[in-house]
Amino acid sequence: MNWLRAIAAALVTAIPVSQAAPQSAAPPPSAQGADNSEVLMLEREGHDRLTVPVSIGDKGPFNFLIDTGAQATVVSKELADRIGLTERMPAKLIGMASSRDVEVAYLHDFKLGSRTFDIETAPLVEQANIGAADGVLGLDSLQKQRVLFNFVDRTIEVADADTLGGNRGFEITVTARRKYGQLIINQASIAGIPVAVILGTGSEGSIGNLALQKRLRGTKVGTAELTDINGAMESSGVTLVHNLRIGNARISQVPLAFVDSPSLDALGLETKPAIVLGMSELRLFRRVAIDFKQRKVLLDLPKNAGWFNDPNSFNFGL
Repeated sequence: MNWLRAIAAALVTAIPVSQAAPQSAAPPPSAQGADNSEVLMLEREGHDRLTVPVSIGDKGPFNFLIDTGAQATVVSKELADRIGLTERMPAKLIGMASSRDVEVAYLHDFKLGSRTFDIETAPLVEQANIGAADGVLGLDSLQKQRVLFNFVDRTIEVADADTLGGNRGFEITVTARRKYGQLIINQASIAGIPVAVILGTGSEGSIGNLALQKRLRGTKVGTAELTDINGAMESSGVTLVHNLRIGNARISQVPLAFVDSPSLDALGLETKPAIVLGMSELRLFRRVAIDFKQRKVLLDLPKNAGWFNDPNSFNFGL
């Protein structure tokens, strides 16, 4: 089994860089949804993850991977050299399996749909560490917004909660806590063990930390090769675990790879069981909304979801 490509960056520490005057340019292709929300078409890159078009200054569009498990927006070194990103400074990039010294660049007029903003510290990494995309869209590009992934229509909408219809149509709503811009769900458990959950659209499969592995029993079903944003590779056994519960939703079976993760440690989860829920599990839902302003995660269950133990819980999965 070889299905894991890592989360991008949990935390970036960098020497601050000065801001420069923005330049005007046309936004990349997008559409208007109901109530003037921003609708972007999702594409799948080679590792079955989600990408959207972005522009940097007057150049682009480029395909950026959406990673809700990454604090920082990342650009490939090849793209940075091609478009002339010369304002660079040293920083440390913490990935899923490693920590590396890198350079960061200042992105002027970064455009996602109709939104234009600057990103002060975008780490530069090797193209091969990202996959088929030109960069990674991190949480620094999505703060104060609700991001709605529609896996049925293959779209993403970025707007405030009211513009996107509030909580209508979602069976499950859970409140999360915020740390370094990341939302961490605590209303979750695996086989009765309380677990912290991070939604990671940049990972193909789901990943657990060693604190969870020590407490968990499951059936080993194979191995996986984990490659993180720094290019570090790590082999891991894959364990099939049962009864992942998030709020009132339960996924019956989840394959988990385990890794000693600096990125989860940076979020204060060294000793607490934690997982990054990857695309193979997130795609089981019809829609997933991540509301960074209100610190909520909303889940639209699949049509085949059944009842679990009581009439207020739902069961589905592999």
